[in-house]
Amino acid sequence: MKSIRFERDEKVGNIVLANPPYNRLDVRFAQCLREAVHEASESDIRVLVVRGEGPNFSLGGEVREWPGKDVNWFRTFVAEINNSYRAIETLRVPTVAVVQGLAFGGGFELALSCDFVVAATDAEFRCVEVTTAMLPIAGALQRLAERVGRSRASRFAMLGEPIPGSVAGDLGIATHVAEPDALERVAAELVTRLSDGPTLSYAATRTLLKAWSNGGVTGADAVMLDVSMGLYNTEDATRGFVNTAEAFDADQQPGDLLFYGK
Repeated sequence: MKSIRFERDEKVGNIVLANPPYNRLDVRFAQCLREAVHEASESDIRVLVVRGEGPNFSLGGEVREWPGKDVNWFRTFVAEINNSYRAIETLRVPTVAVVQGLAFGGGFELALSCDFVVAATDAEFRCVEVTTAMLPIAGALQRLAERVGRSRASRFAMLGEPIPGSVAGDLGIATHVAEPDALERVAAELVTRLSDGPTLSYAATRTLLKAWSNGGVTGADAVMLDVSMGLYNTEDATRGFVNTAEAFDADQQPGDLLFYGK
């Protein structure tokens, strides 16, 4: 039985961690996630949601499988996890992690691989690797530093302090925070907005932000025109220009427009 599955609901894809209640990253995880990401990439979805079944998002690595394993086995296992997470980051659609309960270790890192993190106020994020004398090895340290700064990334990684969902929102780890009973509604509203938005523009935005992550403002400036000019003649941009021009003629602000993703 797969511990992860891909589901599709029209324009929305869902990668579901299906090993509750803890959704741990066991030896099946990387392969199942890779297969799910491939299914998502081969579909024509316009937004991808990553969520966990049960009370928790994911408690991270299934450490009970590791003692006695060779270091090269562990290196390969971690590399496969990383490759799966980076595959999510290279998709051409916006990605949303919906986090309830606990998101520890590799589960936290999986959420950080997404563009948007919608968290319940009582969710809890934590870098637990220090409790095993390790460090985050699937991207959390550098992605936390990018979102919250070096000093806070050091604090959370070295001290392993829990981060409540409400605080995660204040810090910029979570992009949206909701009370537990409103989590699904808030997530659904965001996902609907993204699925009706200018999908090609979103893809270009993600590409430009990656360029900034790698090379700062100078690196992003160097590729900005090449990344953005392909949007000019798209159907969505053409309709967007007309919508805005008509609003300007009427001395109004442009209203919302339903885009077709092409």
